[in-house]
Amino acid sequence: MKPEFENIPLVKAEKRFEIEVNGHYAFIDYRETTHQIALVHTEAEPELAGTGAAAAVVEKTLNYIEESGKKLLPFCPYVFAFIKKHPEWKRIVDEKFEGYDKL
Repeated sequence: MKPEFENIPLVKAEKRFEIEVNGHYAFIDYRETTHQIALVHTEAEPELAGTGAAAAVVEKTLNYIEESGKKLLPFCPYVFAFIKKHPEWKRIVDEKFEGYDKL
């Protein structure tokens, strides 16, 4: 994560995790059960394109999931690609996830 995002807090809203950068948002839509959090869609407002904000919200969200003790279901293609690029995060992916062996 780029240093400029480290001190920006992750906000867990009702259906999304988000960070605010200069009045603009990067967020991940999610669904949560007792033991799992499914990440469905990642998006950053156009003003944040190319800044690393989307990667920052993903990394902050993965940290949150790990700290919660829940397992990750990375349905969002961006999150899936992030984990492929950073395989150390595979440790929090639910082994029953259909694409687990492709990570």
